[in-house]
Amino acid sequence: MKIRIRLEWLTVIVAAAVLLPLLFFSPVGVANNGDFYRIMLAGGIDFADPGESYRDKYFGYFHALYHYGPFSAESYLSSQIILVFIAGMIGRASNSQVFDIRILSLLYSVLYAAALYVIVKYNKQRSVLFNAVLIASLALVFLDIGYVAYFNSFFGEAVTVIFMLLTFGLALALPRSDKPSVWLLTAFYLSAVCLVGTKLQNAPIGLLLLLLGLRYWRLRSDRGWRWTVGIWSAVLLLATVTMYAAAPNELKHINLYQTVFFGVLKDSPDPASDLRELGLPEEFKVNAGTNYFQKDTAIKQDDPRILAALKGISHKDVLLYYAKHPDRFLQKLERAAKNGMSIRPLYLGSYEKEAGKPYGAVSYAYSSWSTFKLKVMPNNFGFVAAFAAAYLVILAVEYGRRRKSIRQRLYLEVLFVLALTGMCGFTVPLVGDGEADLGKHLFLFNVCFDLMTVVSVLYVVRFIAKKAGLPRGA
Repeated sequence: MKIRIRLEWLTVIVAAAVLLPLLFFSPVGVANNGDFYRIMLAGGIDFADPGESYRDKYFGYFHALYHYGPFSAESYLSSQIILVFIAGMIGRASNSQVFDIRILSLLYSVLYAAALYVIVKYNKQRSVLFNAVLIASLALVFLDIGYVAYFNSFFGEAVTVIFMLLTFGLALALPRSDKPSVWLLTAFYLSAVCLVGTKLQNAPIGLLLLLLGLRYWRLRSDRGWRWTVGIWSAVLLLATVTMYAAAPNELKHINLYQTVFFGVLKDSPDPASDLRELGLPEEFKVNAGTNYFQKDTAIKQDDPRILAALKGISHKDVLLYYAKHPDRFLQKLERAAKNGMSIRPLYLGSYEKEAGKPYGAVSYAYSSWSTFKLKVMPNNFGFVAAFAAAYLVILAVEYGRRRKSIRQRLYLEVLFVLALTGMCGFTVPLVGDGEADLGKHLFLFNVCFDLMTVVSVLYVVRFIAKKAGLPRGA
């Protein structure tokens, strides 16, 4: 008996074959840099050993086992909280004493496999070569340990990559469906809300996804469809606004400090002049180039004078400053590009202490793509700009050729929004948090860049297959 496996299910099988050994059998993850606790509290999860040394708890080792503790959101709003809470409740039901982070990782893995399933299901074609490259490129890029190691951690990057792939997979599915369903539309909006709600840095893309969602108004003319578009668009707008409004004041102060002192003033030829232009006292120039978490600043970061002064400005003032000084912003873009090809922070260990690896050791299993990006790809702004320009030019040409097909144009508009999202992911960290931990803060840009790379490769493959008349299959 001949067994035929649909390509989308084959992709799920490939994902399972990679994820199971990496995350569950001989698990690797990402060590805690101090950011875990506020997310852990949402699931009622606590550290297994309260007396564990600082060195063992942070940076060097990944921890798989935790205990349970009190539930608290700590005024921190994130869609990640929902998944951590669900994982915590499943953990309590299976073992009331010990929480195994692989429960959370399994939840992430199922959603991730679903995202890959959707992408393949709605983008496969009747070309053997195209479909082979589609599955191989997704497996090479998005099953890389640089992405999936985050699943065994409490970092928000795991949720970002999952809902980024799922949102854009569903966004592409809608114009590709013969008759898109209300359920498919709802899934797109729900995934978009989760993506926007992951962290404050992702909030700006809510407006891009809102405009994209409104374009789906044209896919169907019945009242139920258009009511669904209207209601969910309002929900997405509310989620975007809420992410801004609900950000804790302490977090806003930290971000502004980083933006000014570790952004605008870092490497500035005249910090006093920059401070005057921002409307801040010149006396703060002694803190130029410092970040919020340094212990040796001349003026403490939470000094009442700095607290009061930063309340008088906003990120809009910083954006205006860069608009007036494009040379300074270009300098920051170059700095971002230099850090922009690293998917994961290599200063955080991948192994449990019990594995016997050196402190801070990093796993390079299934890391071909992330290693290639880090060591081979140019890490300068010229390369990033040239890639984006070529992508957009080709997109514009294809868009012009499809004047008569609203569905094909909507499909291309999704790819355009993907590029705009990548641009946001590249620039927002600079305006919103200065040069602080750029490698990690450029994670959204990395996901978008890699998606755009896969799209570009598939475009070339499709062109070759069409011109060469290569074999076609189901």
